[in-house]
Amino acid sequence: MKFTTDKHERYVVIQPHEEVMDGITAPKIKSEFILLNTDGQRNIILDLTHVTQADSNGLRCALTAHRLCKAAGGIFIIAEAHKNVRELIKVSKLDNVLLVVPKLAEAEDMIFMEELEKEFRGEGQTDRS
Repeated sequence: MKFTTDKHERYVVIQPHEEVMDGITAPKIKSEFILLNTDGQRNIILDLTHVTQADSNGLRCALTAHRLCKAAGGIFIIAEAHKNVRELIKVSKLDNVLLVVPKLAEAEDMIFMEELEKEFRGEGQTDRS
């Protein structure tokens, strides 16, 4: 499975370059989520620009990322999801669990706002140098 990982100061964007997130492709993305979380990343955006279909394995992958980010005090956001993927999330009743936004820029803005709020409350980000 091909995907790109774009690391930023306060978040990471993972973009699969496959049309389907299923039992073959999802475990590789899930492994990347775990690796990034172990490395200290707490805010992850899954950019689904190229993904047009997903199955239960893709949903489990997203739920794992959500759980890891939440446990680390961060957030997991799905951006640029195709209509089919959004519908699967809704039918699976995960639309109240997974945060899905239409555009990558919106996801980035949400993370910045979340991080600013944490800094304001005195929960600032730890140094990862």
